Amino acid sequence: MNTIHHSDNQLRGLYLVTPNWDDTQRLLEVTEAALAAGAGILQYRHKSAQVELRYAQAAALQNLCRKYGVPFIINDFVQLAAQLNADGVHLGGSDISVAQARAILGKNKIIGASCYGDLGLAHLAQLQGANYVAFGGFYPSQVKQYAVTTHPDIVSIAKKEISLRQVVIGGMTVDLARPLVARGCDMVAAISHVYLSDRPADVVRDFIALFQ
Repeated sequence: MNTIHHSDNQLRGLYLVTPNWDDTQRLLEVTEAALAAGAGILQYRHKSAQVELRYAQAAALQNLCRKYGVPFIINDFVQLAAQLNADGVHLGGSDISVAQARAILGKNKIIGASCYGDLGLAHLAQLQGANYVAFGGFYPSQVKQYAVTTHPDIVSIAKKEISLRQVVIGGMTVDLARPLVARGCDMVAAISHVYLSDRPADVVRDFIALFQ
């Protein structure tokens, strides 16, 4: 199956990240509701899944993304991204480098890098050929354990110094994301605020409205 060729213009709006759910049916139902409501990009992130489950969930999510014309990114597992011909990969601080991932996946794939609160990492990611950088955590997260040390001003500083798209992560709600969007971030990443909501589609629309 051919990959849709994505332009960086698509890297905008709600950047949806999956929770660590083993219940594939539930995962797909909430994800589809979110994609139908306009989520702009989907990252599959399930650190503790068994290999078979991870492959099955990633393949099913990728099919949903194809249906809605949304880029599908896999967190961390570069070989899985290559195997599925996913649209790209997201790399954390302990994963392989952006340059190594680019060598494996080729020039047309989307590669993002977690830069936490470190502008130096963002400059390095740009140098190595990333498409976007992620800053955060800005707020306490229900899902990830990290030091909440990222200052909101990193968004406006990076806007001047780096030409890559920016995504902000960490405990994002619509209200908490608002000042970061105002500072110029291109995407807001959310997990719990969408997946644990009674009305995920409404939450997605509220996030998208921040960018309009």
